[in-house]
Amino acid sequence: MTRWVVIFKDTPEMLEVRSTKSLRDAHVQYAKDHPELLIGGGLKPGPEEDFCGALWVVEAENKTEVETLVTNDPFYVAEFRTFEIFTWGKLLEDQTAIL
Repeated sequence: MTRWVVIFKDTPEMLEVRSTKSLRDAHVQYAKDHPELLIGGGLKPGPEEDFCGALWVVEAENKTEVETLVTNDPFYVAEFRTFEIFTWGKLLEDQTAIL
């Protein structure tokens, strides 16, 4: 199994998608239904600023599986969100991180 990081970059229009409760609820349920999505969350330039993207850490066999996970997420709106996928290796692999 390979670890992957997905970096999402949002346009300002994505803020409206984020504010739609039904889509947000569907997105949260989607994440809960996919244990291969180990951790994720929104990104902001600063604590008081608007969301500008997101980050996921995923365990999957291949990049195609990660792409499918991304594009099936209710929060993925191609017009308002782009993404890049990278393989990722954890520094201090022997240590557990609790966030």
